Amino acid sequence: MSWARVRDVMTESVVVTTPDCAYQQLVDALADTGVSALPVVDQNNRVLGVVSEADVLQHDPRIGGEANTDTEPAEHQRRDAIRAPDGGTARDIMTSPAITITQESSIHQAARLMLRHHVKRLLVVDPESGAMIGIVSRHDLLRRYLRSDEAIQRDVADEVLTQTLWLDPSHITATATDGVVTLTGKVDRRSTAVIAGQLVRGVDGVVAVNNEIGWDADDTTRGSRNVSGVR
Repeated sequence: MSWARVRDVMTESVVVTTPDCAYQQLVDALADTGVSALPVVDQNNRVLGVVSEADVLQHDPRIGGEANTDTEPAEHQRRDAIRAPDGGTARDIMTSPAITITQESSIHQAARLMLRHHVKRLLVVDPESGAMIGIVSRHDLLRRYLRSDEAIQRDVADEVLTQTLWLDPSHITATATDGVVTLTGKVDRRSTAVIAGQLVRGVDGVVAVNNEIGWDADDTTRGSRNVSGVR
């Protein structure tokens, strides 16, 4: 079985900028394209960093003054940034290094990376050349979780329990409620129960797993004993 990879949800057409791009050009590009960040790449399309709206506004010397207030429209704040010659370039204000990921990574790995680094997007790069090939956002990842409980339950039963683990459907039951999957039933070995829970966590749309599968023999330790369940 295969689960969603970054390549399945990423955007391949990305607006980028160069390190020598002037400050005001960055402001205009963000406003014109409607994106919240611009990857900064070199002549070989290798990622050097990223310039976000936050980076732009933080480098406006008038922050805290009349030019940037909570009541001022966001687009006006972007376009009304400094036009002075010392505004700098993308190289001066970009965040570097940028947080990157490969297209073969799972969407779960991407989500964990975003959470770990507190970012809204990841730049997708070729692992060999380092060239940027796309971008994946939190919105892209969330789309994969917008699945019905029925669809999740069907994938768990068919792809994980039956096709991958070859378990008898009459012995194991999977129910999904708001993306939370509960596994019940009994198997011969503890390792099978553990693996089932791990595989179910990788199914698109699953947000948590309650693994209540019981087992007869504990093959993960030297001894064997009967228990009612494992988590």
